[in-house]
Amino acid sequence: MCDKPANTSIGWRDPGWIFDVVMKGLKKGVRYYYKVGSDSKGWSETHSFVSRNEESNETIAFLFGDMGTATPYMTFERTQEESISTMKWILRDIEALGDKPAFISHIGDISYARGYSWLWDQFFAQIEPVASKVAYHVCIGNHEYDWPLQPWKPDWSYSIYGTDGGGECGVPYSLKFHMPGNSSEPTGTRAPATRNLYYSFSMGVVHFVYISTETNFLPGSSQYNFIKRDLESVDRKKIPFVVVQGHRPMYTTSNENRDAPLRKKLLEHLEPLLVKNNVTLVLWGHVHRYERFCPLNNFACGSLGLDEGPWEAFPVHIVIGMAGQDWQPIWEPRADHPDVPVFPQPIRSMYRTGEFGYTRLVATKEKLTVSYVGNHDGEVHDMVEILASGQVLNGGGGVESVKECDSTSGKAEGGSGGAGGRGEIVDSTFSWYVKGASVLVLGAFVGYVLGFISHSKKAAAARSNWTPVKTTDDT
Repeated sequence: MCDKPANTSIGWRDPGWIFDVVMKGLKKGVRYYYKVGSDSKGWSETHSFVSRNEESNETIAFLFGDMGTATPYMTFERTQEESISTMKWILRDIEALGDKPAFISHIGDISYARGYSWLWDQFFAQIEPVASKVAYHVCIGNHEYDWPLQPWKPDWSYSIYGTDGGGECGVPYSLKFHMPGNSSEPTGTRAPATRNLYYSFSMGVVHFVYISTETNFLPGSSQYNFIKRDLESVDRKKIPFVVVQGHRPMYTTSNENRDAPLRKKLLEHLEPLLVKNNVTLVLWGHVHRYERFCPLNNFACGSLGLDEGPWEAFPVHIVIGMAGQDWQPIWEPRADHPDVPVFPQPIRSMYRTGEFGYTRLVATKEKLTVSYVGNHDGEVHDMVEILASGQVLNGGGGVESVKECDSTSGKAEGGSGGAGGRGEIVDSTFSWYVKGASVLVLGAFVGYVLGFISHSKKAAAARSNWTPVKTTDDT
């Protein structure tokens, strides 16, 4: 380890043995049963999984960030109680799939151990019902890695990379997970190199790319070269959709000022690669809220091509850091301006909410659908559909033409930290006339009904042998 508390007697605990097993010769899309253990130490219960089928015409994944784990004790001020519900609903969805393969994507801030090793054990015990059934893919976040002497810390990042990793410098993350590829960066200390930084794989009709926002991603770096080469190599006729995932977001409306220099670098250097290579979807964590944006390029919303009009295939960005960690400034009204949230919702933000949950991705050769499932009821609360061509079919935005959206413009929506979705941006004059006439007719009808009820009550009272103290007309 690289710093306290991870390398002190307070945070350190011998993790014991970590076993990696490679299964070879698996048939595609077949259910396999297994146990782990030994005759001398005992065996686990029987588990099963469905092997990956890269040639399938359907892809299913469950994606989220910033989950953590719930504990019966308080190592930190907060424990991630909502992580229990996230796992519960995902397990329900996995069991409903039958023999269809799927996988988990957890994009950073995984256990929130932050140097206290026993929290990793608690985390793995909590995800076991799910992780024993499907592959569990991860990418690195600030709470797995950041420490004061990390090797890549450019001048502009002074406010960004600090002590969030609790001195772990990616060591538990690197040893407890085994992701595809061989990306690694030296820690500059006696600790082993950090692995699982960036990689990619294809599953069915979707190519998934994982990146690190904690290590060098600028032009000339090994990561930048990997991202560029990987995006350019995808055969879009065979694999129509590309999904890129990283931890710290390129776009957010939560006013994360500390990360502003990093967002600027992401926009400057990585967004051109995403747009040029027609990336379908970009998923981020770090902000502990759900927020979906319109198809974006440099803060400009691309057109959706509704009513057979022209359209532009820009990536759709979604922040999905709402799986369990609860600390985050919420979108709620100020006391003196109850109609204006603390962080106003610009036009580019199509839907945002403070509720916990996860996202569900289902893709065929024709269409990719992302649904946001809320933890309080396990139901879908937001959804966007994207065609293989890149055209966004829906998503509650109704954006029909290119709209320039600067960082402060837009009408405030979704107060009190709750859901804020956008209806249609533009209504025709005719539709307003219809709405106005409907309101007048409805008002006249309601007035008639209320008048009739009031008159009837007065008449009944006059016929009775008692006098009411207070009538319905009193205030």
